[in-house]
Amino acid sequence: MTYAEFFAEFKGKFAGADVSDINEHLSFQFNICDEECGGSFYVEIKDGELFVEPYEYYDRDAMFSANPEILMGIAENKVDAVDAYLKQQLKVEGNIDKALRIKEIIEMKQQKGQNFENEKTKAQKAVGKIVQSVAKKVISK
Repeated sequence: MTYAEFFAEFKGKFAGADVSDINEHLSFQFNICDEECGGSFYVEIKDGELFVEPYEYYDRDAMFSANPEILMGIAENKVDAVDAYLKQQLKVEGNIDKALRIKEIIEMKQQKGQNFENEKTKAQKAVGKIVQSVAKKVISK
């Protein structure tokens, strides 16, 4: 996987995250430690908006460094960042309190996805009931 492919996939994991409730400025740099797709990018929350860009961020609150599998696992909420840090799979520099907020952002995105799936299921059930009702009326005529 190239850096561009990794970055695009990682950015997609954060797309649509509702961070409007976060009123403070947060900035995180991620360093991918890999020969094939190594590089840096940042995640920033500013004025209730989320930005994920393929650049270094020098005035960051925290910096995360790990191999691509760990970073993607964290983004997918399959790897706990604290656990990865304790196992020395993730290096964290900077403000640890703010670094821990990354988990909150990931959970916001995951919760939004679950809410979408729940609404989609409800809509599908409603459509199914309408189709059954119309079919019964057509059959009874």
